[in-house]
Amino acid sequence: MDWTKERIHGAVEAQREFFLRGETLSVDWRIRQLKRLRDAVKRHEKALLEALAADLGRSEAEAYFCDIGSVILELNETIRGLRRWAGTEIRFSGFHCFPSLLTRVYKMPYGVCLIISPFNFPVLLSLGVLAAAIAGGNTAVLKTSSKSAACTAALGELIRDAFPPKYVTLVEGGHDTADLCLEERFDKIFYTGSPKVGAHVMEMASKHLTPVALELGGETGNWCVVRKDADLRDAARKIAFFKLCNSGQICININQIAVAEEVAEDFLRELKEAFRRQIGENAPENPEYPRLISAAAYGKCAREAEEYRDRIVYGGRGDPEALRYAPTILYPVGADEPIVRHELFSPLLPVVPFPDREADRLLDTIARREHGLALYLFTRDRAWAKRVMSTQQYGGGCVNEVCLHLMVKGAPFGGVGHSGMGAYHGIWGFREFTHPSTVLYGARHFNLPLREHPYTGKKNAWKMKVLRIFER
Repeated sequence: MDWTKERIHGAVEAQREFFLRGETLSVDWRIRQLKRLRDAVKRHEKALLEALAADLGRSEAEAYFCDIGSVILELNETIRGLRRWAGTEIRFSGFHCFPSLLTRVYKMPYGVCLIISPFNFPVLLSLGVLAAAIAGGNTAVLKTSSKSAACTAALGELIRDAFPPKYVTLVEGGHDTADLCLEERFDKIFYTGSPKVGAHVMEMASKHLTPVALELGGETGNWCVVRKDADLRDAARKIAFFKLCNSGQICININQIAVAEEVAEDFLRELKEAFRRQIGENAPENPEYPRLISAAAYGKCAREAEEYRDRIVYGGRGDPEALRYAPTILYPVGADEPIVRHELFSPLLPVVPFPDREADRLLDTIARREHGLALYLFTRDRAWAKRVMSTQQYGGGCVNEVCLHLMVKGAPFGGVGHSGMGAYHGIWGFREFTHPSTVLYGARHFNLPLREHPYTGKKNAWKMKVLRIFER
């Protein structure tokens, strides 16, 4: 059955009616729903693994590590922490509020939420966000990607198995269907995808003044900087793993590497060897190597590689039938060339040489571009790394590591500027899907006329004196 404008409106209104009944406010009830979702993920694990293989060519290990296992970890953390996170906070109101000295901060759900998820991690970026929405006490309409059709079908079965549509419902369809969803008045929208579509989501949400959270890849991609003092073999090993993962279709993946020219040749040798060791000489024929999501994505990757054919030093070939394109190193590439001025979302890897003494100048160039979702540094100079990571603007990142900051419990994940707004994971997801409501409980006795007119005259001179004492 197609999701028409009328059907979507009916689904949203049904959820609004359910939310207004107040059933989702109970923390015990939310925890039970989170456990139901966790149990459903485990029951449907086989179907999800098969769907990830069908859509993205994922091996069982990669599919579980990146999508299914990560969702279970997120759910476990949320289940354990929710009662503490949702507790009412009590604040001292201050003597200037005398005699009303106590204030409570309630963590209130937004209401009916829209979650729009992408194709590249269709399970994690759907159910991981849903976990935060449930924890916050909301209902949810989940719009999954039409590009990952098998995963959308598997997720639809899972959601229908776990929840009634008046609480959580999954909507299938393409961009037109997403726009029909965005025309509805939601209380919160969470979108994961490209900056271009993120701007469209914000525009549509503004019509209803709906708050949004955006998790975007970044307009100019994520940089990795390898200094001349780095452990080159360690850096190459980790970078190769990360670029192979999901065939580069990861919002926090390395878009381009800046390598100190003093060690560039040594690093390239290590990187080539790391690719060979991990995926073999012929990656497009390796069944463990994930594929690009569509023929259009494969064609875009292949065309861009052809533009730099004379600078391909590794890879540069693919299988259009299997939609697999080999990890491909382009060297040397200038920091201002077109290929490093946009997000690639593919296994292409431009390498930009720079004089190591000009590392700070390179970072200044990066800082003047749109902010990435991630920044990676490889160096033995801890002081320099700390200075960089505490002064640059980016979503998150690692020093001498890749991607694992995404999996740290209790730590936020999110972007800034063109890489997004808002944050989630653990308590940060709970905060993203709740509004802190401050309520002061007034006293009926011993109220002083301090704040009341008149303020002037001999009899009222004391008011200013008291205000100066209390409000400082």
